[in-house]
Amino acid sequence: FYSCLVLHVGLSCKLEKKKIKKINRCDYKIRKQAKSLGTCISARTDRITGTNARFSTYTWEEVQKHTKSGDQWIVVERKVYNVSQWVKRHPGGLRIIGHYAGEDATVKHSTSIHLLVDVTIEDCICYDFTFVFSQAALVEDFRALRERLEAEGCFKTQPLFFLLHLGHILLLEVIALMLVWYFGTGWINTAIVAVLMATAQSQAGWLQHDFGHLSVCKSSRWNHLVHKFVIGHLKGASAGWWNHRHFQHHAKPNVFKKDPDVNMLNMFVVGKVQPVEYGVKKVKHLPYNHQHKYFFFVGPPLLIPVFFQFQIFHNMVSHGLWVDLVWCISYYVRYFLCYTQFYGLFWAVILFNFVRFMESHWFVWVTQMSHIPMNIDYEKHQDWLSMQLVATCNIEQSAFNDWFSGHLNFQIEHHLFPTMPRHNYWRAAPHVRALCDKYGVKYQEKTLYGAFADIIRYNTNLKSHGFTFKKSFCSELFLYNMKQH
Repeated sequence: FYSCLVLHVGLSCKLEKKKIKKINRCDYKIRKQAKSLGTCISARTDRITGTNARFSTYTWEEVQKHTKSGDQWIVVERKVYNVSQWVKRHPGGLRIIGHYAGEDATVKHSTSIHLLVDVTIEDCICYDFTFVFSQAALVEDFRALRERLEAEGCFKTQPLFFLLHLGHILLLEVIALMLVWYFGTGWINTAIVAVLMATAQSQAGWLQHDFGHLSVCKSSRWNHLVHKFVIGHLKGASAGWWNHRHFQHHAKPNVFKKDPDVNMLNMFVVGKVQPVEYGVKKVKHLPYNHQHKYFFFVGPPLLIPVFFQFQIFHNMVSHGLWVDLVWCISYYVRYFLCYTQFYGLFWAVILFNFVRFMESHWFVWVTQMSHIPMNIDYEKHQDWLSMQLVATCNIEQSAFNDWFSGHLNFQIEHHLFPTMPRHNYWRAAPHVRALCDKYGVKYQEKTLYGAFADIIRYNTNLKSHGFTFKKSFCSELFLYNMKQH
C-alpha cells in the first residue's frame, strides 16, 4: 500500500511542479514590482488614478471612499496604494485585500505575508485619522517586538518536531487498521478504532494548519506541497478551500461579514448588533429565539461531516481546484480500500461519518474556546494587536493542552505571528503579555476547564441574543401593523 502511496506522491509532485514554479515566479514578481504595486501615490509628486487633483496629504475620509470592488485603496507605510486591479493577483486572495480597503494595512501585511513594499515612511501622513497617532507607539513597539523575536530565533523551525508529529499520526492510522485486521469488527474494537482514527484526523488537522501558514519549511514550495499531502491525502479536504477561509479569519477575526468563522450560515445570530439588525430587517431563516436549544445538536456534530464536507467539494469543483481534488480522492480511495474489505461498503461509510462526527466535536471545542466567548462585532478599524487581542484568548500551557489543541492554546501569539512555528509560541508569550500590560490591552488566559465552561455559558448568551432578535422582530412588526391600520 505504502509503495503505491509513494508512487502517488511522486505523480502528484509532477502535477504540482508547474504550479509551484508559477507561484514562486509570482512571489518574485511581487517583490520586484513592489514599488509599482497598484498605484503608489507619493504625497508630493504623484497623482491618484482616476482623479484630477494633486494632494499634499490625504485624509482618511478620502481614502475610506474607496472600499468597493473595482475601486479599492489601502495605506501601507503611510503611502496610499490603488490596488483595484492588482487585488486580483494577490496570492492570498482578493477578499483579504478587500477587507482592508480604505484602511491602514501596514502591520497586517508585514506581520502576515504577501505585500512587501520598499518605500520611505515620510510620504503620506494622514492627519485626520486619530488612530494613527493614538496608537503609533504601540504599533512601533509591536514591530520592534517582532524584530526581537526574529533575532532570538523564534521564527526558526525544528524539523524533528514536525517529523515526529507526522509520524505519530501515521502510527495511529496503522494501529487502527491493525486492530481491525487482528481483532475483527466487533462493537468494542470498532469503537476503539474510531477513537484512534478521530485522533489521527484531529492531529492531522493541526499539522496541515502549520504547513498552511508556511511555518514549517523554509521554502514556500515545500510548505504548499506538504500542505496538500496532509490536508488532501491524510484528511480528504482541499488546501485551496482552507486557505480561502482561514486567511480571511486571520485578517479580520470575529468581524461580521469578513471572518467566515462567524458567518454562521444564517443559523445563529450572535453578538449585540446582529440580533437587532436581523430583527429589524425581518431576516428569519430559523427560529433564532430557540437557537440555544439546537446549538449543540447542529454546531459541533455537523460542522465537519455536513457543512465543511459540502463546502469542500463545491469549492473544488466551482473554482477548478483539480489538483486538490486528486489529493482528496486519494484519501477516499485509501480509506475504502482499507476498510470495505472488513466492514463492507455500508458500514465503512457509517464508520467514516462517525469518525467525522467525533472529529467535528474536537475541532469545534478547541477552535471556538478561544474565539466564540470573545467580542463579535462589525468592523471597528482597530490596530493589528488590539484587533487580535479583543477576538482571541489563550489557554494555559501544559503538555496535554499543547498536544490536544495543536498549540492553539497560544491563540494570541498565533494570531499576532501567523508564520511563527508553533513550538516557539511559549517563548513569545511573556514578551506579548508585557507589551499588552504596557499599553493596557487585555491579555486573557484561561484554564482548559474554564474555556470549555465558557462555551457552555455562551449558550446562555445565545438564548439572550435570540430573545433580543425576537424582541426587535416583534417590535418592528407591531409598529408596521399599527402603521397599516
